[in-house]
Amino acid sequence: MNTLLFDFTVDKAAKKVFITREFDAELSLVWDAFTTAEILDQWVAPKPYVSRTKFMDFKVGGRRFYAMVSPEGHERWAVQRYTSISPKTNFKMFNAFADKNENPELPGSDWDYNFSEENGKTIVRISIYNESLERMQKMIEMGFTEGFKMSMANLENVLASLSKK
Repeated sequence: MNTLLFDFTVDKAAKKVFITREFDAELSLVWDAFTTAEILDQWVAPKPYVSRTKFMDFKVGGRRFYAMVSPEGHERWAVQRYTSISPKTNFKMFNAFADKNENPELPGSDWDYNFSEENGKTIVRISIYNESLERMQKMIEMGFTEGFKMSMANLENVLASLSKK
């Protein structure tokens, strides 16, 4: 029985999505899972999709360029630009869909990740601000909510396997 906290709230008026997710893993491991390409690629894509990072430079001003790849091989590219990093506690990034040549499809969204440890568990709080309500609606219509929940389940499995090492 999974009793870990998972809250997913959409605030259309503010053009924001708020996600709070608790993990039964050490903060440093959860941080690495969100900031290391090799671990991100293991969980971030909802199955049957896979994530393939072309490059990732996790530093302020750095970027991650990656594709979600369907079982048929269709690629949906995205670029993330890191705007702020406070190791092990917070990072912020600008996220936008892109073509295979890294040209962003604007508008994008601003993601703010906060990490904390409480009672032996790690809590990740994510706030996603969309520049336009239309983009947020499209994101949700494309299955973002269900896909994100699937990704979080993938992450839980990856963290469990990494914790045993």
